[in-house]
Amino acid sequence: MAQPVAIAIHGGAGNIRPENLSPSQAKKVERYLQEVVEEGYRLLQEGRSAIEVVEIAVRRLEDAGYFNAGAGAVPNEKGEVELDAAIMDGRDRKAGAVAAVKKVRNPVTLARLVMERTPHVLIVAEGADSLAQEWELPLRNSVPLSPDVPWSYGTVGAVALDKQGNLAAATSTGGIMGKKAGRVGDTPLIGAGTYAENGLLALSATGQGEYFIRSVLAYDVAARMRYARLSLSEAVREAFHQRLEAIGGQGGVIAISPTGEVFLHFNTPGMYRAAKNAQGHFTVGIFR
Repeated sequence: MAQPVAIAIHGGAGNIRPENLSPSQAKKVERYLQEVVEEGYRLLQEGRSAIEVVEIAVRRLEDAGYFNAGAGAVPNEKGEVELDAAIMDGRDRKAGAVAAVKKVRNPVTLARLVMERTPHVLIVAEGADSLAQEWELPLRNSVPLSPDVPWSYGTVGAVALDKQGNLAAATSTGGIMGKKAGRVGDTPLIGAGTYAENGLLALSATGQGEYFIRSVLAYDVAARMRYARLSLSEAVREAFHQRLEAIGGQGGVIAISPTGEVFLHFNTPGMYRAAKNAQGHFTVGIFR
């Protein structure tokens, strides 16, 4: 049998309810999420790598303006936008991440170049922005931003399984509205908000970042799968209950197993999400 492919994406989890998102707005976002998943799934079927596809998917989400990432990112307490992103390749656990960047249009692409062009994993602030300029990446001030969307919400992320059986994950965010300047959440921290390892899983998280950092949630799920031999869904549920919820954390994750099982889990009223699993079954949703 041919190696299956699968993809899942998210646009943030939180207090997303029907009363604060109209049916027309919900349909608009759902259509966009579906387009991104269908494009990613087609690229995977064509033989593109998981690492390529998660970058492409997250770039689409960064550019949408609907979410708290890229063009739609919210400002910090000084009215400045500071962006975080990470990407991880399950083949060799190589990873790249950036934090508190202000100039680059697509932080996920900068994160991938950090992974591929430097010996480092995480580069922050001016150091990362200077690399974006050196590598001639599109900058926020040189590309028209999407119009303000007052109902935008949440970190974005993607996970994928490709035809070679490789897994990858990517996550991007603008962080918390009104956060302290320089605050960094779980998104760019490997093992907290982003993790991928062949043979185990690819996972991208969204929610209250400080709790995901304190729980080291992404790696905790992977460890439960490796050492306790739990299934993907069992590992996510246990990690949420025993690690995240035990200290008051809220949020969600998208995850994919090596067989193309997709698991979408959140403990908030809603999470923007869409996926297509190894059997080609498509799902999209916002509310619980």
